Amino acid sequence: MPVNPHPAKTRRPASAATADDTPTRLVRAAMLEFNESGFGGTDTNRIARRAGFAPQTFYRWFKDKTDVFINAYRLWETEEREMISGLLAKRASADMLVEACVAHHRAHLRFRRSLRQLSLEDPVVRAARAESRLRQIEQIKRWRGTPRANAAEIATALLQFERLSDALAEGEIADLGLDERAARKALAALLRVLRSAQ
Repeated sequence: MPVNPHPAKTRRPASAATADDTPTRLVRAAMLEFNESGFGGTDTNRIARRAGFAPQTFYRWFKDKTDVFINAYRLWETEEREMISGLLAKRASADMLVEACVAHHRAHLRFRRSLRQLSLEDPVVRAARAESRLRQIEQIKRWRGTPRANAAEIATALLQFERLSDALAEGEIADLGLDERAARKALAALLRVLRSAQ
């Protein structure tokens, strides 16, 4: 496998690039491929072709499929953060925030499944997921206006929120024959914990 001649470029969050540059197009194409076929069902040639490039272009920007997956995860994280920030700026209700988060998870089902699986199997993806969660914790502290807030409390609520959002998005609650309103109510309560200034 070729060595990436531009390793610094792979560390740049996808949102930092302009919408039409090569790495951004590759990351967006990768997100679509991963979401349609999962990590195992996606190859770098399909990513490059979907972005409108010859297959060898991929390796000018990313060292391998895991590298572009992590960049796609950063894109997903950025999109979620911007969505939530926009809703908070509009003073959206907890119910509106819950629905938006579940919809965002639902729109990325296979990608999220791949993320969970790779987090168990690949230490690089696991570390990237931990870094993402640490960024989320810091963002929540800023939203709260409490920089010294208890990170463990935030992490616990964040992990519960993430897992329950995935469960709703994937239909796990419905599979149990249960009413999803209780799960949505629990998500709203977790949002209150995450948003509180205590």
